[in-house]
Amino acid sequence: MTRDIAMHLLVIEDDPLLSRSLAQAMTRHGYTVDALARIDDAIQALRQGRFDLVLLDLGLPDGNGLDVLEWMRAHTDSTPVMILTARDALEDRVRGLDLGADDYLAKPFSITELEARVRALLRRSQQRLDNSVRFGGLVLDTRSASAWLDGAALDLPRREFSLLEALMLNAGRIVQREALENRLFGFEAVGANALDVYVSRLRKRLAGSGLSIRTLRGLGYRLEEPRESLGEGRPE
Repeated sequence: MTRDIAMHLLVIEDDPLLSRSLAQAMTRHGYTVDALARIDDAIQALRQGRFDLVLLDLGLPDGNGLDVLEWMRAHTDSTPVMILTARDALEDRVRGLDLGADDYLAKPFSITELEARVRALLRRSQQRLDNSVRFGGLVLDTRSASAWLDGAALDLPRREFSLLEALMLNAGRIVQREALENRLFGFEAVGANALDVYVSRLRKRLAGSGLSIRTLRGLGYRLEEPRESLGEGRPE
């Protein structure tokens, strides 16, 4: 079974069985998933954290799911949104797309098709043409969760892979600590040093490769090649 990278997904669905099934399926394939059933809770979650993709039902107990989409776009939140709904009326689809939805999948649907559409939306949002991410001697395949360093395979657990991908997608730039914690753990309660443990493990894997993960205190982390760190001191 192929595993997808642990991106952070928000499922907004009021059917508890479907919501649980979606969360289980996405988690099994490597995603970090938070599932909510009400518009107010969803907007609060979007205020608090960054998500890589939103799966949005329209028929919610406290209103139309399109209200969430409208709120997101009004607040310049460009997170990809895929609408999942049993509604088949043309006006619903048109309004959703006009409000800024990125894709539309009618129920019932195949989980396999959903996963493929999710991968496509994530590639588009990251401006990638395929499932590969490259930096220096590192190559990641985000569909199979495979990694190579200077041609040698790396056996990375899910969260180490997710952390490395986040750093590679922003190589040479600072990635805020909060953003990395949000990606790796979602709303899960973890210790204050949980992220540091994963950063330390990745540093050991990159030892001798010429790549480094620099700590910028109070800011976050940055993946660097040797030429980027010249004159800036040693990475912590």
